[in-house]
Amino acid sequence: MLRTYRTDDWNTYRMDWHNPFVELEPPEQEIAVVNGALQMLYVLGMLPHTQYDEARFQAMRRAVREQFEIPWTAITPRMQRLLYAINAITQPQNMIAAGVFCGNTFISNAGAGVGPGACYTAQNLIGVEIKPEEAERAERNVRRIDPTGVARIVAADAVDVAAEFTEPIHLLYLDADGDAKQGKGVYLDILEACYERIPKGGVVLAHNSVNCADRLKYYLEYVRDEANMMASVNMIFDVEGLEVSVK
Repeated sequence: MLRTYRTDDWNTYRMDWHNPFVELEPPEQEIAVVNGALQMLYVLGMLPHTQYDEARFQAMRRAVREQFEIPWTAITPRMQRLLYAINAITQPQNMIAAGVFCGNTFISNAGAGVGPGACYTAQNLIGVEIKPEEAERAERNVRRIDPTGVARIVAADAVDVAAEFTEPIHLLYLDADGDAKQGKGVYLDILEACYERIPKGGVVLAHNSVNCADRLKYYLEYVRDEANMMASVNMIFDVEGLEVSVK
């Protein structure tokens, strides 16, 4: 079943990928947009509540801005806030993020469990990046704000990591690319590799649900099938989008 949360300005709300911390709208508007998304997920039974700590989120955002090396990113401020909020609300003990590039998308998720934005204690927060040089940069970035090692980056194929992880996966974040032919279609391969270890209530987040919808056709059909997921919502508040699915 296709469910969407869509803002009127989704196609005009755009950022400069090389200047990700420029304020694009008044803070209260950003908060309102994300709160609307969280409320929809709550009403559908996909989240237990909608509350997260604004001060901790801002501490995470500030630390990333000041300490991360980010050559570019497509994660908008709205998306960063939504990813943090979902993780802060669901508090996944084990999280795998596939395709983390320099680590900005990873810490938008993991920042609820480690560093200055932490609001709970996690066990394993794993970022996967197939390019070794980018994995090294992401690991350097993460270490600057998480000395514990709970959040960590591995240089590997996300399909293999998902298949080999033996513990329950409470949150899976997808932002990886396959080969030139497959592209974002690799999301389905990653999900299928670990689907049996995602418990009931487990969350799957897929970036680029709007601008890569064609490549994600089979993935989106899979998560929108209620035989596979309890519910799934396409969050359309920027040009990339995020498919939020709960098992």
